[in-house]
Amino acid sequence: MHAGGGFNPPKPTTKGGPDYGRFVAAVRDLQDHARAADAPDEVITEAAQLLEKVSALLAPYSADEWSSPSGRRLDLPNRGNILSVPMELAKGEDGQVHGWVRFARFHLGRNGAVHGGALGLAFDSMLGYTAAALTGGLYQRTAYLHIDYRKVVPIEKTLQVDARLTKDEGRKIYVEVTLRDGDDVLTEGQALFVRLKPGQP
Repeated sequence: MHAGGGFNPPKPTTKGGPDYGRFVAAVRDLQDHARAADAPDEVITEAAQLLEKVSALLAPYSADEWSSPSGRRLDLPNRGNILSVPMELAKGEDGQVHGWVRFARFHLGRNGAVHGGALGLAFDSMLGYTAAALTGGLYQRTAYLHIDYRKVVPIEKTLQVDARLTKDEGRKIYVEVTLRDGDDVLTEGQALFVRLKPGQP
């Protein structure tokens, strides 16, 4: 942990160079292909060897979260964070947050539906962004996250996101989000974020 706790957010960087976005996209493509592949044994063997080679190539450069470019490339979607579900969000003129999210094959649960845990990951990101964008509070942690799974959420489809601030009192920030496919409400979520005190992790 950083000595300053959550009050030391990752500093923006250009580390990784002009191909870091390409690198992130390639990792995500690999995740999708690995999840979907029904390949002959020899192809899997060759792929495993190539992956081991890539892992060995990167291993000497392992760094802590404050030094790695992942999550610190503000010029890239999701700040170049490989973990994040691909999405794009922005504060609108109406004082709310709007945008899109797209779940890939890697996020498949079963029968074409997004895994519920992947929805949780995406909702935490969407609601966290909303809390920060609408209050200016960059130093916060998720205290509570509730999700109502109303309909099946499809993979490989661009879905609409609408999020808003419902209450801002003291250290507590309450936000909610709706995920839609056209006019169909698929999932809704509410969260409480708590502003950190100096030095809190």
